[in-house]
Amino acid sequence: MAKISKLELSLVASVAFGALLPAGSGFAESVTSQKAKAQKVIVKKTKNTKAAPVKTSPTHVRSKLSALRGGEESIDVGGHSGSSVFSPTTPKHSTTQVTVVTGAELLKTGQTNVLSALAQANPAITTAALPGGGASSFVQTMQLRGQSPDDTLILVNGHRRHIGANFNSNSGTNWGSEPADISLIPVTAIDHIEVVTEGASALYGQDAIAGAVNIVLKHDTHGGTINFKNSGYYAGDGQALDGSANYGMALGRNGGYLDLAAQVSHQLPTTRGGDFYGTLFDNSRNETANRNVQRGLGIPKSTLETISENMSVPMARDFNFYSTSTFSHRRANVPETYRANTSSDEWINPELYPDGNQPYIAMDQLDFETDNGIKARKFGFAWDAYITYARDKQDYRTTNSENVSIPGSTQTSFYDGASIATQLTAGLRGSRTFRPDWAPRPINLRFGGEYRHDTFQMLEGETASWSGIGATDHPGNVPMAATYQNRDVYEGNVNLDFYVTKKWEWTLGGRVGSYNNIATVETGSVGTRYNFNKRWAIRANVNTGYRPPTLGALSYFYSAPYPGYTVDQIPASSAIAKYLGAGSMKGEYSRSYSIGFDATPVDDFHVTGNLYYIAINGRMGSTKTYSVSQNDSELLELLKNANLESATSLSYYANLYNTQTFGGDFSADYTLHTAKLGQFRFAMGINFSDNEIRSAKSDLVNEYTKMMVLHSAPKNREQISVNWTRGKWSASVQELRYGSIVYMAAPTGAGSVPFQQNPGFITNLEVDYKILPRWTVGVGANNVGNKHPTRVPSSIANTQQGLAKYASYSPYGFSGGMYYVKTSLDF
Repeated sequence: MAKISKLELSLVASVAFGALLPAGSGFAESVTSQKAKAQKVIVKKTKNTKAAPVKTSPTHVRSKLSALRGGEESIDVGGHSGSSVFSPTTPKHSTTQVTVVTGAELLKTGQTNVLSALAQANPAITTAALPGGGASSFVQTMQLRGQSPDDTLILVNGHRRHIGANFNSNSGTNWGSEPADISLIPVTAIDHIEVVTEGASALYGQDAIAGAVNIVLKHDTHGGTINFKNSGYYAGDGQALDGSANYGMALGRNGGYLDLAAQVSHQLPTTRGGDFYGTLFDNSRNETANRNVQRGLGIPKSTLETISENMSVPMARDFNFYSTSTFSHRRANVPETYRANTSSDEWINPELYPDGNQPYIAMDQLDFETDNGIKARKFGFAWDAYITYARDKQDYRTTNSENVSIPGSTQTSFYDGASIATQLTAGLRGSRTFRPDWAPRPINLRFGGEYRHDTFQMLEGETASWSGIGATDHPGNVPMAATYQNRDVYEGNVNLDFYVTKKWEWTLGGRVGSYNNIATVETGSVGTRYNFNKRWAIRANVNTGYRPPTLGALSYFYSAPYPGYTVDQIPASSAIAKYLGAGSMKGEYSRSYSIGFDATPVDDFHVTGNLYYIAINGRMGSTKTYSVSQNDSELLELLKNANLESATSLSYYANLYNTQTFGGDFSADYTLHTAKLGQFRFAMGINFSDNEIRSAKSDLVNEYTKMMVLHSAPKNREQISVNWTRGKWSASVQELRYGSIVYMAAPTGAGSVPFQQNPGFITNLEVDYKILPRWTVGVGANNVGNKHPTRVPSSIANTQQGLAKYASYSPYGFSGGMYYVKTSLDF
């Protein structure tokens, strides 16, 4: 009954908001481009006086909206921006480092996935094309400053984005994570993305141990864009089609807007696995059989449809209603372990698959989020009151499969169950700018409180999917896995930004979060910045942070059969995990320190640099695999009761490590204007992060689990780019360098030997031409040189039937060069 009432509450609240008041998302104008010079821009505040009514005019509308934004704001090397809760943006130049990637720059990368485009544009972010095996390859995830994907807080228009329902239980760069999926937002809906490379949980929200990513959506009052793109890989596979569009319109005459966006992407698979190593058939067919039969190393086939709306309508003076919503549907098919028709492979039915079979996991996902609220000015404060509801459901099936435990069965497709995550949030934020005579500059105060109700649910698969040894090659959720978990979170925060002199700025922040099933945690932030002049500034920050385990981390179940063994990821709270020594999970606690500088040495030349240190206590991860001993009668009985008799190895999620990260980043850009050759923009970026384990629970980890924490992502990334525009022509070239990673194909045996993938250089190129002022066509290529990762030695690859030709989680993929053609029409 409690579940129904909370769902009804969220739906009623959304309907009531939508019925009584139209919608909107924010008042502050966004940062339009990273190209915008960091020079002072003043937005004057109109005094809140009871003036006589006047006819509405564009100037009057701008004046009203300026008042709602919260007062005078300046953006420069030594200034502060986005102090009002009305602003959907984060401070661009303040005590914390914020870099901006515009929507146009995302499209310029040639990527249609938002995350892939962002990672290509920002060296502090890495994302693998195939971040993990099995169900962990459904969703790409990001690593900011070399930390776990869960250590980055995702915001949309300044509000927390919900996490997904898929817990990544297979090894890879996203191992043990359950982050928000930003690829479910149409790329054409995005005005710009702000990347906060500072572990300031107290300022932005819990989970921001590595930093935060704020996605600011468009809020246009007219016009739109239609984009089409066709791409493919040099090898002749992986064809993709993508179409996206957005349209903005005015609502009323007082500055209201409605911005709609949609995107449809269809990706065909690639395959780069090696030839099958071993016996394909027990008879003479084995000598002449085609061994190019494995499809497990490649980009999976997928289709994504997503739509969004971003809306705001002023209802009265100093009173706006807003709404931001997204809805997405995704289908994906991921190939599993190939099964040969031999008597030694117990997972295949030769009568159903006389030629061997390639099983697949299929996912069908429905995801939506709606964020509704009111922004108003009252009692001299700017207020933002909001209610957000989100739900992500992922249904799983195993196809092209069988269950050999069921005599005479000819069933080849199985329903494996589902994962469902929901989030209900209600919050109130306030802000005010004070201008006391004794203060050298205005004092900005922000505060707020928030209630959040999170749930996680796993549904049982059909009996045929898990009975006996289960469906090949992905058994369904056993009855023990079916669960419903929930958590109530109460948060409060206050942030104060002030100057002790006209050039010396300080930021103080504090946040308290109470988790009903874990703990009450306080985090804090102290930042300072000294502006020598309008061109040079230095800053420093000290932060503490916290991230609780997700509900999925506490209760997720997954079965992963491999050649010769099966690993079952069991819930940390299960009786089996407790028998193996699992304790109660707690959150991660962090502290971080950073120093940096911002500079504009000359006009059109911008430079930033940072050094940072991040220490995390109780870092979460998967334990080593425990072999199931046939002599352990108590464990065997527990497995039998849980319908897991086929398990040969077990692991669970726990607090395992105390880690530290030393890192730094540097970026510079220069815009050159010429009279005859057009405009050139030169840019470069460097990021370095070195993870170390200070201590670990040695009885729960091994070399395999530690390598995944330390070396699954590159320590360093560098990139340089040149963008040129002249008349109807424009071109861009980008050179990326990815540092080395360590790949381990398996947790035990010969596959557990560490293999180092060498650094790689990737070149991207695009040329565009405006056929008409509003019609542009372009051609380009990512990985022009068709670079592939270092080949995995056969001694390691053969432990995976020869499949592991390349490291599956290579940071720049393994599919080689990709070409594309695209066109866009503005209207």
